[in-house]
Amino acid sequence: MDRRCLQSQSHLSEVGEEEMIIDPMTALAGLQSAISMVKKASKVASDLGSLAPMLGKMFDAKSTATKAMLQAKREKKGSNMGAALQIEMALEQARAFEEELKMLFMQTGKIDVWNKIKARQAEMDRDDAKEMAALRAEEKKAKQKEDEMNEIAMIIGGVAFVLLLVFIGINELMSLCPKGGCGR
Repeated sequence: MDRRCLQSQSHLSEVGEEEMIIDPMTALAGLQSAISMVKKASKVASDLGSLAPMLGKMFDAKSTATKAMLQAKREKKGSNMGAALQIEMALEQARAFEEELKMLFMQTGKIDVWNKIKARQAEMDRDDAKEMAALRAEEKKAKQKEDEMNEIAMIIGGVAFVLLLVFIGINELMSLCPKGGCGR
């Protein structure tokens, strides 16, 4: 189960977020299994570089689990307390493991590598935040444009309706005036 869950999560990160409809429980189980696999591998690994692919998958699983839980919360599946509890417990486990990982880098004299990793992560997070802000602004503009088009369509429809009523009224007047005379 561990390997299949990790493979499906890595597939999700390759495909993109649009297809990310994953069960939160499966995502959390994937995160927990990824953490346990990395812990087991770190005990027998000769150097930290050999753990890099597994660590990448573990952090991908963390991201997938967080996104799945937030998506489930948006869709209002389950209770808020249950969702909050599951999210926080999984994230706490991931935070604790990240601290263990930091200590492992310290013990092997590679704290500079850890600091570079964290700096790169912060840079990538900033880039992601900028991208998301731009995407939200673009969506907001599109929504405003759509609202404006809807307003214009309603105005045109209203004017057309009024013109239709005026035309019908004039037509009725014209048809009545020749027969009975208007205004006499």
